Amino acid sequence: MGRPTIEDVAARAGVSRALVSLVMRGSPKVSDQRRAAVLKAADELGYSPHAMARSLASRTSHVLGVMVSDLHNPFWAEVVDGLDAYARSAGFELVINTGGRRPSRERQALTGLLSFRPAGIALLGPVLPAASMAGAATHTPVVLVSRSSRQPTVDTVNDDGRAGSGMAVDHLVALGHREIAHIDGGSGSQSAPRRTGYLEAMRRHDLTPRVVRGEYTEAAGALAIRELLADPPTAIMAANDLNAVGAISALEAAGLAVPKDVSVVGYDNTWLAALRHVSLTTIDQPREEMGRLAAEALIQRVRGERADPARHLLRPRLVIRATTTPPR
Repeated sequence: MGRPTIEDVAARAGVSRALVSLVMRGSPKVSDQRRAAVLKAADELGYSPHAMARSLASRTSHVLGVMVSDLHNPFWAEVVDGLDAYARSAGFELVINTGGRRPSRERQALTGLLSFRPAGIALLGPVLPAASMAGAATHTPVVLVSRSSRQPTVDTVNDDGRAGSGMAVDHLVALGHREIAHIDGGSGSQSAPRRTGYLEAMRRHDLTPRVVRGEYTEAAGALAIRELLADPPTAIMAANDLNAVGAISALEAAGLAVPKDVSVVGYDNTWLAALRHVSLTTIDQPREEMGRLAAEALIQRVRGERADPARHLLRPRLVIRATTTPPR
């Protein structure tokens, strides 16, 4: 006999295929009696399309929803690795979607995750309004990664962006740089603390700051270089590793060598930064640890082990590679 199908479950339970689908999606429109019949038939046949069926059967969800702000950024893949490893060790599975760094799409993504009735939701780098996240927390535990919150019902996991930016500026100043520009992350999560850290460090060294508006993308890094080419700085602190790679590509296309003409520092220390032909000096965030702490915070809430908000602030560190050197 082959693997049981949804039609087999419908036949065993004496209901329609459409009703079985409603049960498996967790629809509230199904009566308890019919839901029980469908789940009993599914159990007898060994039919379990996903973890949601088990959650419905026990009325206790073992699914954690995860919304990733940007699937193109390798930083988030490494955060999800840590989140997934801890969740699985605790008997939970993940459902993942994305909001594409746009508030309207993130609202849709959050609504979609809530429809699964998850045990909890992790929002990775969200640009959602704070009210939307607080509203979600009235339905299920919520943890934010790389986003701050004052809501007592929302947990947070961040690195110290101000300190990280200060490390980057201090490193460049120690090499002898005085003209240090910052390509910021625009409205992206944690862009403000990194920008603040840069400005504070520049003032501390009695240097004139120069901030160029950007985003957490390669394209934004390259675009910012167009603005800086009129009067190139000797060093650039980029908003993140993707931003730095875009800046390096644009600098070299303009005939400037990195680091001979312009030194560049990134932020995140993703696998991209460690590639030998990139070898990017960057600020390391403990990505997998951040994911682990996010999963732990959710599961503590789910199990009733903690009611007070968790506020994790991790210390970044400087990783020196080949894109920084003393100025000419």
